[in-house]
Amino acid sequence: MANKRKDDAILYIEDEADIRIFTCRMFELEGYRCLQAATREEAFRVIKSHNVDLVLLDLRLAENDGWTIMEQLKSDPETSAIPVIVCTASFGEPQKERAFNMGAADYLVKPLSAAVLRDAVTRVLRKKK
Repeated sequence: MANKRKDDAILYIEDEADIRIFTCRMFELEGYRCLQAATREEAFRVIKSHNVDLVLLDLRLAENDGWTIMEQLKSDPETSAIPVIVCTASFGEPQKERAFNMGAADYLVKPLSAAVLRDAVTRVLRKKK
């Protein structure tokens, strides 16, 4: 099963290194390629140099807020088709509605179980294909 996913690349934009590394390791064990970025600059550098199939985006980043990254991703014709799953500790209907209005494929509230995150990624990537 893992070999079927080898071509799928996930970019996780998260400023907390422990969370980012743990999550990417989990996805690598599932057979995905998992790319990492802690800042907006790193994220767009990765996107320009790799074929990214899905973005996991934290909204609360130390340097830039995730809303700015989401807006930039969805407004650029070269990146607008990349699905974005928001992974955030920010819970509330206004934030969730705003994320979906901006084009988010899903909105997950931390803390996340591995199963919930895995299911969301599988579901969104399946829709993309």
